[in-house]
Amino acid sequence: MSLLPKDRDLSKTPEHVELVVRASDFRCAVEELELRLDAFLAHHLDWRSRSSIQQLIRDEHVLVSAPGPEQRAEDVPFAVERRPGRYLRHGARVRVLIPEASRLEATTSAPGDLSILYEDDEVLAIDKPPLMAVHPSGRYLTGTLIQRVHARYRRHDDERVPIRLCHRLDRETSGIVLLAKDPDWHPRVMAQFEDREVEKDYLALVRGQPDRDEGLVDLPLGSARASAVMIKMTVREDGMESRTGYRVLERRKDCALVLCRLHTGRQHQIRVHMAAIGHPLVGDKLYGEDEGIFLRDLAGELTEQDRAALDLPRQALHAHRLVFTSPKSGRRVEVVSPLAPDMREWFERRPPA
Repeated sequence: MSLLPKDRDLSKTPEHVELVVRASDFRCAVEELELRLDAFLAHHLDWRSRSSIQQLIRDEHVLVSAPGPEQRAEDVPFAVERRPGRYLRHGARVRVLIPEASRLEATTSAPGDLSILYEDDEVLAIDKPPLMAVHPSGRYLTGTLIQRVHARYRRHDDERVPIRLCHRLDRETSGIVLLAKDPDWHPRVMAQFEDREVEKDYLALVRGQPDRDEGLVDLPLGSARASAVMIKMTVREDGMESRTGYRVLERRKDCALVLCRLHTGRQHQIRVHMAAIGHPLVGDKLYGEDEGIFLRDLAGELTEQDRAALDLPRQALHAHRLVFTSPKSGRRVEVVSPLAPDMREWFERRPPA
């Protein structure tokens, strides 16, 4: 979890990220959590090897703030920690200094680098291409969507850039991303997402042929505790209410183009629900037949067999339509993004049903 300031100029590459040790992230009670520093960083920096993390610590690139029971976290200063085996408890903060060699110069976007679907004085809707991270995180520190937006809209006389994300898409998912252009409007738009007042339609390419032309998947979702992947979700009786409507738009011999409408907004909801009814998304590394593909991709060890099984280098999911209320005028605004070219080209190559 990055704790970078919300109004920071994201056209510049961050010099550090901060992480908070939370018992809930490790599915244990607060009083039970005791975790080595290198293990904690390996959990969050999962693209790095354990040995490289230990070297990062020994090279004094990691600082720790560990408040006691009666102390506030903000009152305890950070101090360099050189011991990979230092134990952390719930509430500790860890600051990772990004080495100079890793701070690649952020991409400065020309106007043509952003495909703007809608813009007024309050909001901005961008058509995000696949495989672009929405914001700096993990191994993706430069060339992100928010960095490109800030590079285009930054005020050169002010370090702060008020444009903020109203929601997010996975790096592999393409389509509409909505941003607020003024901090006064941001909470009002965010509240619409939280109160389920925003209509959200996605286009997905799924494996196989759904039996019905349309339907509603009403299955509760929760964390997949048996999985080796911490972020994975699954259908669980004790999970959160989750509903996805779907309608088949086109069929091919071994797949279908499906319009999915989110009635709730759970993590990976469409991907989990479509897999649960026997039709996982094309190119989905986590919810296909073998979650090991996801783990091998994280480690940079995808095989040719893995790539052939995926058939598409990313999950075939596209944020197609968004309807929200303008925070200033009160009128309903509809934004539409056509199906991403890579998904359309893949689908049109498939034999007819």
